[in-house]
Amino acid sequence: MTIAVIPAYNEAARVGNVVRSAIGHVDAVIVVDDGSTDGTAEAAASAGARVVRHVLNGGAGAATMTGIEAARRMGATAVVTLDADEQHDPADIPRLLEPVLQRRADVVFGNRFGARPDGRGNRIPRVRRLFNAIGNLVTLLATGKWVQDSQCGYKALGAQALAQIDLRMSGFEFCTEMVREAVRHNWRIEQAPTKVLYSEYTLAKGQSFGNGVKTALKILLRSFLR
Repeated sequence: MTIAVIPAYNEAARVGNVVRSAIGHVDAVIVVDDGSTDGTAEAAASAGARVVRHVLNGGAGAATMTGIEAARRMGATAVVTLDADEQHDPADIPRLLEPVLQRRADVVFGNRFGARPDGRGNRIPRVRRLFNAIGNLVTLLATGKWVQDSQCGYKALGAQALAQIDLRMSGFEFCTEMVREAVRHNWRIEQAPTKVLYSEYTLAKGQSFGNGVKTALKILLRSFLR
């Protein structure tokens, strides 16, 4: 069973479109309503998702792990994670799932910076390229593994990764933690080019420089404590 896991916080206007687009590529969709104060849960359920709710906002990492745990209980053999804000194109789901379903890889990291099969690249603002480069460097320092787009939320997990993964960091630093999990468990890794759809809304949601520094420090600290 393949399941899409979508963490969502106050995405009532967008999550329904993401669910409807994703549902044709997987067997089920789980939306984790991470303490939203709008109609996120209702919009997701109306679009056909199974909804799990956090009473309080726990962060993207906590919501992702909750969704993975729910997928395990449903008997998932593969999971793909994607954002609820329409930044990711659900049409890329098959490309991410293919390596894990064919048992070539245990985890597939989406890559917004790679050339897609149509030969076109994504138009990514310079500030996002800078933040991603910093995130990649921090990930390399914390894990010893270079991933070209380590901070992308679009990922696929195969059966082994799904059984072993244990995310403990609740915020956006979970992206680096997932790379560390791959190194720790010696998962086979592939990367797949994905489309990214930036808008004023998705750009405004990005981390500020100050929050990015705090995230980096938390990652490096936890890398030495675990």
